[in-house]
Amino acid sequence: MISDWGAVAGRTFRAVRGTSAPVTYGLIGLCCLVFVLGPASGLDPVYGSGNALLAAQRAYFRHWGVIPAELFAAPAREALSPATALFVHGSWVHLLGNMLFLYVFGAMTEERMGRVRFTLFYLGCGYLALIGYAAANDASRQSLVGASGAISAVLGAFLYLFPDARVTSLLPFLFFLPLRFPAWVVLPFWAAVQWLAAGRASQGPGVAYLAHLVGFALGFLFAWLRFGRRAARAAPEPGGG
Repeated sequence: MISDWGAVAGRTFRAVRGTSAPVTYGLIGLCCLVFVLGPASGLDPVYGSGNALLAAQRAYFRHWGVIPAELFAAPAREALSPATALFVHGSWVHLLGNMLFLYVFGAMTEERMGRVRFTLFYLGCGYLALIGYAAANDASRQSLVGASGAISAVLGAFLYLFPDARVTSLLPFLFFLPLRFPAWVVLPFWAAVQWLAAGRASQGPGVAYLAHLVGFALGFLFAWLRFGRRAARAAPEPGGG
């Protein structure tokens, strides 16, 4: 069994390394692996079921996630928590939603930035997005996990780099018909929805909409500073989202 897993891992690593966006696909694979092995997936019987599973999930999120009140009370001890929180997700919906956005927008952004720069960009913006959310909720003791801030930064950079790339969108008020719009329409609309949701989320942390906004702004600003006023390169369509 171990040798079989080793062979599968080897083939997966070679496939990822051979793509034009190995960092993006590697991040997707790593987030999925961490989720499946953790208690949030509910797949590992070692965590039990029922109340035992819920207790294991809470302890897991507290250990690897960001707790704003503790982050600023003991910044030296908690300094790594925004980095580890980027790879932890709270549910299957949370994971799959984030990975879909990363899959759609990450590969083209990575190809444009380069692998090393994209890696540093993703981790740095994701870290700062979680810090920004924690600073605005510094009394909260709820665990904050997920790659949403980093992926929002990818969306912000994508908007600057590929404003005319057409993105498939599913709109609820149009019966979820798949329609294609340019990124300069879809992504600002998405950011506006996050802004409105963040304004309504004043009763305490839930979905970290503010982290989405901070990440989006950081991603756009990074792309603008790095690539200046050069015209965005004509881009192929990202395929969906």
